Amino acid sequence: MRSLRLLLPVVALVSALGLFLGLGFLAFQLGGGGSASRYGVCDTDIGFELGRGGRAGTTFADLSDEQRANAATIIGVARDMGAPPRAWLIALATAMQESTLRNIHYGDRDSLGLFQQRPSQGWGTPAQVTDPSYSTRIFIDRLLDVPGWQTLPVTVAAQTVQRSAFPNAYAKWEGLAAQLVQHLADVAAVPARCGAPTATLPPGAAGAAIGFALGELGKPYVWGATGPNTYDCSGLMLRAFQAAGIELPRVARDQFFSGGHVPVAQAQPGDLLFYATDPSDPATIHHVTLYLGDGQMVEAPYSGQSVRVRPVPWEYHELVPLATRPGTTPNTA
Repeated sequence: MRSLRLLLPVVALVSALGLFLGLGFLAFQLGGGGSASRYGVCDTDIGFELGRGGRAGTTFADLSDEQRANAATIIGVARDMGAPPRAWLIALATAMQESTLRNIHYGDRDSLGLFQQRPSQGWGTPAQVTDPSYSTRIFIDRLLDVPGWQTLPVTVAAQTVQRSAFPNAYAKWEGLAAQLVQHLADVAAVPARCGAPTATLPPGAAGAAIGFALGELGKPYVWGATGPNTYDCSGLMLRAFQAAGIELPRVARDQFFSGGHVPVAQAQPGDLLFYATDPSDPATIHHVTLYLGDGQMVEAPYSGQSVRVRPVPWEYHELVPLATRPGTTPNTA
């Protein structure tokens, strides 16, 4: 009965979302190596219409004069440096996460200014990092030094420069950053070469997979097990999608490539979420879960635990910034 009570609202949510197409997607380039540059540029939440916020819910109209002035400074300095609009967007998303676009004179340890740059880490003197023009220039300088930064998702590019404790947090500001670029510079920051959104699952597939997984609640985790009495993480996903008529590879890192990708902020019920020791490198994926919607997921976690439902740890540093929609066509940029 518990599984039925959990399933009914999820199936209703799946039905409500069945006609929804992802608002954007992350192209993932297959090939060798484990570099973050393997991610494609078409990754952000900036497919949201201007006038709406990103996942954080903040819009241009919500910002104070101070915040808008600091955003204008960031755009002006970056433009004068010859950096393209995508660099402006990355800088704005970073500053919104780090300081809410306020030039603050305090922070974690010795972090200061719009970008919470640390003098002890070589960013400059306290006076320099609290100068919006200087702090923007050094951020852009370091961003432009990142190999292939133009093809990185915003959250990965920002994390490469900032080394934040919450690397996926930047993504929720991408929509607002795009609004700022549009309103303050009259420039569209959306990459022109982004293709169509990732397709939805076949009708009923998400509900079938979710229903199967919820029916296995309480069964023990056993490494290498694929049911019916015990499961590991990917074994549970394998059987859940078999119940939905979709065949997945056996292990989590291969399941990552089993369909199109969307940013985790755009995950829909039935999508797969992944953990990796290096979230920018799918070769390090070690765990997979099934997204239920409403911030919840079902998983076979680890030895000593059983199949369970729990909230998605959106800020967890190992959460891969891409979700996989099984059975759909992989994205191309």
